[in-house]
Amino acid sequence: MRRQIVHAAAGSLRYEIREIIGFAHRVESFGQTMTWENIGDPLQKGDRPPDWIRDIIHELVDRPESWAYCHSAGIPQTREFLADQACSRPSGVRLTPDDIVFFNGVGDAVATVYGYLPREARIIGPSPAYSTHSSAEAAHSGYQHLTYHLDPANGWLPDIDEIRNKCRYNDSIAGILLLSPDNPTGAVYPRPLLEEIADIAHECGLFLIADEIYAHIVYNGCSHLHMSEWIGDVPGIAMRGISKEYPWPGSRCGWIELLNRDKDDLFDQYVESLLAAKRLEVSSTTLPQLSIPLVYADPRYDEHLSSREAMFAARAAEATQMLGASPAVSVNTPGGAFYVTVLFEPGVLNEHQSLTIASNDLKACVEEQVRGVTLDKRFVYYLMASTGIVVVPLTGFHSQLLGLRVTILETDNTKRRQIFETIRTSIDTYVASAGR
Repeated sequence: MRRQIVHAAAGSLRYEIREIIGFAHRVESFGQTMTWENIGDPLQKGDRPPDWIRDIIHELVDRPESWAYCHSAGIPQTREFLADQACSRPSGVRLTPDDIVFFNGVGDAVATVYGYLPREARIIGPSPAYSTHSSAEAAHSGYQHLTYHLDPANGWLPDIDEIRNKCRYNDSIAGILLLSPDNPTGAVYPRPLLEEIADIAHECGLFLIADEIYAHIVYNGCSHLHMSEWIGDVPGIAMRGISKEYPWPGSRCGWIELLNRDKDDLFDQYVESLLAAKRLEVSSTTLPQLSIPLVYADPRYDEHLSSREAMFAARAAEATQMLGASPAVSVNTPGGAFYVTVLFEPGVLNEHQSLTIASNDLKACVEEQVRGVTLDKRFVYYLMASTGIVVVPLTGFHSQLLGLRVTILETDNTKRRQIFETIRTSIDTYVASAGR
């Protein structure tokens, strides 16, 4: 090409959760049966929306308007319904329908929210980081994603003093990102901590972004909290969707709540740029939006969420007990979402460990693949080739900590326990194999 056409930050667009699949398919080509524990798609693991939600969708398909364009910001009646829901919360920011904007999934919202920030305006987010956010932030700025650390010794909660100091002394920071419940750790931030983060944003003149895709999948005594309930008068953007709740990940239906845009002129101008970008689109997704008032207002929905929370709480406890039985790792019981993060103890991994691989050709392929990779990714490749189980290395979440993320989505109880037991025994065998 006569001109450079590759964006300077193209190398920042990394999504280990799916990139691991490339090597997994190579392993599969050697005849290995694969177990996909790399991605939070409930449907792939046997989950299904209840019949009554599916009946609502079936009926909507017969309505002509479900096949048509809708307003690019979303269906007015659905936006009004969600705004009314927000205003019915006991306290917090009052929303109007104009404060609700729909996107084709939260991933689309993430791309837009970061993409319309000026390059020099940085968003600091957690580490371990969810790849969609960290990659989008790094790509928009052209630099490595800025992070604050989540502490595994404190339930994967952030160090407030670290956030405060970084925000005070780095004037490129324009906003703070948080995920609660968090992906990949499953941590749920308590209200006092969230309010401290809001205080930091207020003190430093920042706005907040909260990814709330798992806000209604909270268990183990943790509280349901939406950003509008704790943000005070700080400008903010909350990101929500139905992919994990119904569950319907293929709907690609997410939205943002715009909070306190009237409290800061620059934030208001930035929001207007997001709305202008939306107006350039012909339509947002119609059918799933039509379903939201019908599903959310149905008296069966609260029971649906409660039963799912109880189910995931039991699975989280099971995973923590089984995986944490290895002396080579530590595991915190999550308080929300679909994941358990397994953290290797310091010093237990090295470049001389391995697992038995039945095929010599596959063994040679793995030995070639693990050259120069992080030590947790090395284990993940050996686990994949030896057992067919596909997990995500913790270093794939913009973290220097060594570990892995596994889902708690498998609906077959026997198979799920077998997955956890196989991972645990593989960890012990791998760690013990050094120098063999």
